[in-house]
Amino acid sequence: MVASLALSALAALAISQFSQAQGTHLWTQSQMDDFEKGTPQGVAITSDGHLREGPGLTDLLTTPSTFVWSVAVDKNGVAYAATGSPATVLRVGMQKDEKPFTLFKTKDLTVQVVRFGPDGSLYAATLPSGKVYKLNPGATTTQDDSSAAVVFDAEKLSATQAAKADPATKPEEKSSKPHYIWDLAFDKSGRLYIAAGDPGAIYRVDPSKPGAQPETFFKTDEAHIRTLAWDPNGNLIAGSDGSGLVYRISPEGKGYVLFDSPLREVTSVAVAADGTIYAACVGDKGHNPLPPLPVQGMATITITVVQPGSLQAANTSTSIPAGSEIYALTENQAPRQVWADKDDIVYALAARPDGLIAITGNRGHIFRIAQDGSYADIGHLSAQQGLSLALEPDSENILIGTGNTGKLARLGKSATHEYASDVLDTGAFAQFGRIEVEPGSSGYKILTRTGNIDQPARGWTDWQPLNEGQVASPSGRFLQWKVELQPGASMGTVGVNYLPVNTAPVVDDLVVVPGARLNPQPQIPSQQTVNISFPSSGQDGIVFDAGSSSNPIQALKDRTAITVRWAAHDDNGDKLIYSLYLRGDGETVWRLLKDKIHDEAYSFDATRVPDGGYRIKVVASSSPSEPPGNALTGEKISDRFVVDTTPPVVSAFKAIGGPVNCEGSHCPRPFEITFDAEDATSPIASAEYSLDAGPWQYIDPVGKISDSRREHYEFKINLDVESGQTSEHLITVRVYDRYDNVGLAKTVIPAGEK
Repeated sequence: MVASLALSALAALAISQFSQAQGTHLWTQSQMDDFEKGTPQGVAITSDGHLREGPGLTDLLTTPSTFVWSVAVDKNGVAYAATGSPATVLRVGMQKDEKPFTLFKTKDLTVQVVRFGPDGSLYAATLPSGKVYKLNPGATTTQDDSSAAVVFDAEKLSATQAAKADPATKPEEKSSKPHYIWDLAFDKSGRLYIAAGDPGAIYRVDPSKPGAQPETFFKTDEAHIRTLAWDPNGNLIAGSDGSGLVYRISPEGKGYVLFDSPLREVTSVAVAADGTIYAACVGDKGHNPLPPLPVQGMATITITVVQPGSLQAANTSTSIPAGSEIYALTENQAPRQVWADKDDIVYALAARPDGLIAITGNRGHIFRIAQDGSYADIGHLSAQQGLSLALEPDSENILIGTGNTGKLARLGKSATHEYASDVLDTGAFAQFGRIEVEPGSSGYKILTRTGNIDQPARGWTDWQPLNEGQVASPSGRFLQWKVELQPGASMGTVGVNYLPVNTAPVVDDLVVVPGARLNPQPQIPSQQTVNISFPSSGQDGIVFDAGSSSNPIQALKDRTAITVRWAAHDDNGDKLIYSLYLRGDGETVWRLLKDKIHDEAYSFDATRVPDGGYRIKVVASSSPSEPPGNALTGEKISDRFVVDTTPPVVSAFKAIGGPVNCEGSHCPRPFEITFDAEDATSPIASAEYSLDAGPWQYIDPVGKISDSRREHYEFKINLDVESGQTSEHLITVRVYDRYDNVGLAKTVIPAGEK
């Protein structure tokens, strides 16, 4: 306990150090969730965060189907797999290189369940037709819908049979026939019990009697009877979908609700040797979040029904909200929850002396659960869902059917007991030190490998054992450790010490925007804004997001200001501080503009420097996170930009009048207006004139194109001369340079006499 606390304290210290990017870091794996990120092979991951010997998983067969819904094993160890999409029954011998044989195929959507009867025949149930076929397991030719014997057909149930168990059934309910068959079970007399759905019921038929008619053994108002098992007293245990009920049904068909689950569906029930009943439950009882499932046969059957949520989840590879819960029901005791998980869906249970086995999806995990509620993850399937199981005779092995993809796997003894950890990404090139293991751990051997790319298969080192507890693998950015467990071994918390090699900061982007100012003051409603983004971001018009350095920031338009924005990073995670330097055209010395900047943007007055061309250099330093003398710097120089705060000058402004030309009472006189505009720094951008304080009119320079620091303008206007008096007019011109500086000039034009 003390050792665990010590490692936890070290882990907390490592997190603190990482936040400051200083000194040695410690990467720990101590919880079950941590170890679940790795890859076990013959290793059990316990709920208290330990690695121990466990069984191994072997893939026996990958079927052409998407799902293996059920598995049965005969006394010789030959397996029979019920598949869906396509729907078949496959016979799988356990001999090496023995190919599977298609014992049965159907036009139905799926073969949902297979079970052996006391007569040695194999019984297969299909949906959505709701039929049970009797198959010869040793047949050498494939059987199908037409050649296999049918012992139960839901479509042929009479109204009398459908209502036999419940005389009070309403007339409209008497014609209701099931679409689904979810489970099969045989009693000691060889009678077959059929768990059906839509609506939920259990039917019974004696297949040993030719022409025997099925009878309704038990009827319920639940949507489906999902699973069946026998208790030691010969009672049938049934789990339902709809209200999540567990029934105990007497040999006479009298049902008693043992347990009303808090969830809506009981996916599996298992009975232990001591009589304890285990029930796996899923789904929110308050509502069904999954839509009705359209089911089609081979162009002959089209129905729409609501499947149990767990099966729809398997079909769509999505998780059931709230995951799964497993409850133990013991005689004369209150139901108790023995296991729960918010991510895994339990599809099948098996009660064994070493614990309860739970086969799950949608992560393909296999759990072994003890009576006290402790548990271990003992296998990771190579498919998304573990759907079904069967115990091999005279063996501790378990055969498992999977979905997405449809495989047959075996869980049994393993010659290998190894666990490979998740990959550690140090964020930078790093040196690796000692590996610390929780005291009390024993019987293990640790190896490591390192690399500089996140995929170990691409150019990593080979596995190397530790050197007196020290990582012998070379420095790199990534590390993975592996443990080999000996018989009886146990290993707890593992911590890897590492020291990132100090690297210089990198200034990734830099942009300088004249005419913009970052202003923390409230914005004036009419004031224009400028979006400042990096050229590499390819974005515009986005309001600043403090959570991302790549998004544009919004500044106020101000021709007397200059804003600098940059983005930088440090591979070590060091905190950075910045300095800005300025250098003009023709200069050789960088002059400090501002230092000790903690933000990544800065505005300054353009009037602090003379007009002209400049560049800015940003220097990033890791000094806040490093010891004195150990800080490194990185820098970036901006593109050239122009500072221009001086307005252009208008000169040689003249208005030369021509002769008056009277046409009746209308006497216009032409005037030719000429002027020059010149700016000391940037080209003239545009010019306008106004007559007698009227609207501004745009004018082109001579030559049309405005691209020089000096432009000449000529244009003509006509002014009317009124009879008997002298008219006087005011003409004003204003000229803009490229940086919105404006120069103005005016002159008075005498119109003269008529």
